[in-house]
Amino acid sequence: CEKDVLIDILTQRCNSQRLFIAEAYRDMYGRDLITDLKENLSHHFKEVMVGLMYPPASYDAHELWHALKGVDTEEKCLIDILASRSNMEIFQMKEAYVTQYNTDLQQDIDSETSGHFRDTLMNLAQGTRMEGYGDPSTAAQDAMILWEACQQKTGEHKNMLQMILCNRSHQQLWMVFQEFQNISGQDITDAINECYDGYFQELLVAIVLCIRDKPSYFAYRLYNAIHDFGFHNKTVIRILIARSEIDLMTIRQRYKERYGKSLFHDIKHFASGHYESALLAICAGDAEDY
Repeated sequence: CEKDVLIDILTQRCNSQRLFIAEAYRDMYGRDLITDLKENLSHHFKEVMVGLMYPPASYDAHELWHALKGVDTEEKCLIDILASRSNMEIFQMKEAYVTQYNTDLQQDIDSETSGHFRDTLMNLAQGTRMEGYGDPSTAAQDAMILWEACQQKTGEHKNMLQMILCNRSHQQLWMVFQEFQNISGQDITDAINECYDGYFQELLVAIVLCIRDKPSYFAYRLYNAIHDFGFHNKTVIRILIARSEIDLMTIRQRYKERYGKSLFHDIKHFASGHYESALLAICAGDAEDY
């Protein structure tokens, strides 16, 4: 079947090889491969095949654009991407966003979201997180500010909370979270869940989880997308494609450790046809996963 051949070619090549294929396709046939995929495929299978053809930054930009400009804002997509990307990935994503859509990502976030959720997304989208070593001398101070923010819950305290979580280095925040536990006797995620709600709360928790263990965060998001939403296709597709050349193998390990069954098994149980085959090929299950 031609679709089987398409799956084999596009899922078994890395992104840079797929871009060379698209270039060769244009040279040979004078046509754009993405356009032809969109015209000749359908439904979720089309989304997978087309998604594989974008460079990583362009794919993030594509997903953010649709999350912001679709009929309804897809807040969970914004959270998944902006809470998990490095400064460099955010810079490249913003460049791709301007190139593809001729508009500024931060302006669109500003116009399409609101409140402290918007402020936190805007902060993350600046891509200005400090990098390098942490400072133990200020970790306890930051932890105290976070603890007060969870107690007081004023607008000013919310601003301080998101400023620390969005701008301190990963190494610094590891120490801050430990100090928070020492001060409050509570894990920072439990405190946030108790004190805040809505997408603001989800975004703050996502930032903490991504700093601690990004593959575990995405394993958790995949499990929820597969089981809690009756297979939320967009989320599954986005995570598998975006993480396929970064940490998908580790995500698979975390998934199996945490939930008992393999990601491969759960995809096979819920998806079907060429769509299933494409997802499984990206997931690349081992023999014991079947």
